[in-house]
Amino acid sequence: MTRSLQAVAYRRPSVLESAAGAQRLGLETSRGATPAGAEDHPRFFAGFLTSPQAASAGLLAVADVAAARYFQPQSRASLDPVVTGNGDRLRFESFSGCGGVYARLDVLAPGLDGGEVGHGTTNVDVNNPLREALSRIGADDPLHLRVGPEELAVTTLDGPVVEKKVPLPDRWLRGFAEAQVIAAGFDLRAELPAAEAVRFLRALPRGGARGGPRWVVPAGGTLRPTTRAVPGAVCLPGPERLVALQRVLRHATALRVYGPAVTPGAGPAATAAMAGAWEAVLPGMRLTLTLSPDASRGFSGEGGVLDALATDEAAQDAELISVLLAWEPRVDVADLAAAAGLTADRVRAALVRLGTSGRVGYDTAEAAYFHRELPYDAGRVERHNPRLRSARALVAAGAVALDGAGGTVTAEDGHAHRVRDAAGVLSCSCLWWARYRGGRGPCKHALAVRMVRRGAAVEQESVRVDGGVR
Repeated sequence: MTRSLQAVAYRRPSVLESAAGAQRLGLETSRGATPAGAEDHPRFFAGFLTSPQAASAGLLAVADVAAARYFQPQSRASLDPVVTGNGDRLRFESFSGCGGVYARLDVLAPGLDGGEVGHGTTNVDVNNPLREALSRIGADDPLHLRVGPEELAVTTLDGPVVEKKVPLPDRWLRGFAEAQVIAAGFDLRAELPAAEAVRFLRALPRGGARGGPRWVVPAGGTLRPTTRAVPGAVCLPGPERLVALQRVLRHATALRVYGPAVTPGAGPAATAAMAGAWEAVLPGMRLTLTLSPDASRGFSGEGGVLDALATDEAAQDAELISVLLAWEPRVDVADLAAAAGLTADRVRAALVRLGTSGRVGYDTAEAAYFHRELPYDAGRVERHNPRLRSARALVAAGAVALDGAGGTVTAEDGHAHRVRDAAGVLSCSCLWWARYRGGRGPCKHALAVRMVRRGAAVEQESVRVDGGVR
């Protein structure tokens, strides 16, 4: 697994202090992106939280996920959460060390009071002393939140800094991209009132995943377990991975469950459907946990972004779309299509492409993308995707022979793999396809055929434009 050390520098540790009859929570920021360009310590908000205890619990839940490894938890992770100012809300995001759980706390406009929300993205320091202090926030304690340095520190950025060096695996970065691709296919499947939500979550097993996948299906105002993928069901792989929701149960007003449409008996091809998002509705806030399709693997291997990465068209479209993004809390595909002069499908492909570098996420509650800029070298995602690299090598070696809608790919060992097209879905005779049946994205052979086929289509179009088909 490829990894590097990421240096994250803060002006000082984040702290919770008592001052003037109120608790003051100062969250320190690192280097991040803003509309004015990169800044060392951007400031996104200074004002009060309308529900202090719920907000503190939500922040702790995001920090819990950032510090956790749910699969083979032999060592703790140390990834600082990411904060994004979207103009009308603050989003706190994290990924588990094992890459299988994505957490996001959206503090919406009703949850903020007395300050404007800025625009940009950076890391935020959540250290152990701060976690202990947040856990002691009382119900009646006013809580003032500052995201970024104090006013004086904004203009005096010289001096010592607090620096952390954290391991940053490529699969963690790829996971951000794959999570938003998968979540974009989710719809609301169930909504439980607070009492039922508490009952359901507290009844979940706490041990590691055993046996086959678990499914739940809406039944009245609750969720009923089932062993089969019936219509309306949502898969719950590794239910112990929802433990972070326990932090906010006492403040939750409802629990919403999102998932893709499930086709009974779909078999291995439905593995991407074996994922879901679990959203605790809080006063002025939402805490969402999105689980990977299997507790034993993270999002990074799902392959949902490969088609978008493999096209030059999507790369060019993404450059255009990126200019139109402005840290919007809701990215409207139709508006972007009109502004860019592209079709809605091309805009969606461009957004997937931007997601591979952490520039967009997906909000299941609002069924919309949002703009953010991960404070990491996320360009490694494409460079270190093994299937994409292998597909491009096959194309460069002339290993692809098109045949109608499909083709034949001759591997380095001389073995020929047959790629077929069925209603736009490419299948292959290779072992990868036999094992996953498309459930983890296309294999390298299908990707190579798609690349060559698209290249041929572009060449034919160029010939027509230049003077007709020869």
